[in-house]
Amino acid sequence: MRVFGIDPGSGRTGYGCVDSDGSRHQLVTFGVIAAAPGATFPEKLHKIHQQLSQLITTHRPDCVVIENLFHAKNARSALLLGHARGVAVLAAVEASLPIVEYTPAAIKLAIVGYGRAEKAQMQQMVKVLLGLDVIPEPHDAADALAIAICHLHSSTSMTARAERVAGRSTAVAGGRAMRSWRDYKPGTPLRRPAP
Repeated sequence: MRVFGIDPGSGRTGYGCVDSDGSRHQLVTFGVIAAAPGATFPEKLHKIHQQLSQLITTHRPDCVVIENLFHAKNARSALLLGHARGVAVLAAVEASLPIVEYTPAAIKLAIVGYGRAEKAQMQQMVKVLLGLDVIPEPHDAADALAIAICHLHSSTSMTARAERVAGRSTAVAGGRAMRSWRDYKPGTPLRRPAP
């Protein structure tokens, strides 16, 4: 399965594409789309749409994944971010691809195992899960890769997804079900429960 993740932003939009065979993930591409300094807002939106459309056509993913909820400091920021998100959705719709959305907490939960994980933890896990030597930069691209990986983890089993969202056990440590990352004790072997 090939998943294309998008972290929309009016200044910079991150993107990341990941292949998976169900057990291992492989990086396809990642980066950011940023307009030239001094570009008007409509020009920025046009560039986001145009480049995402080209990337989707080039890499031919099975689906596009976008962060569902966003946090903005004020109404104007929320409106600008909403426009950027809209042109990203449009690029996926024009390619006739399914669009999946996840909240920031669901993404953190799928990647780190904790819905309030710090950005540095997310970036480190993206590096580990993709077998990279360094953390992908800039952070917008790492976030887009995290969104794509979230979908790969969440789509493997609807039951496992429901358990993650509900905060139920996702791993077993020493024969004991773990309900959160706080239950983990260093040195205890982990194994995934059977689906």
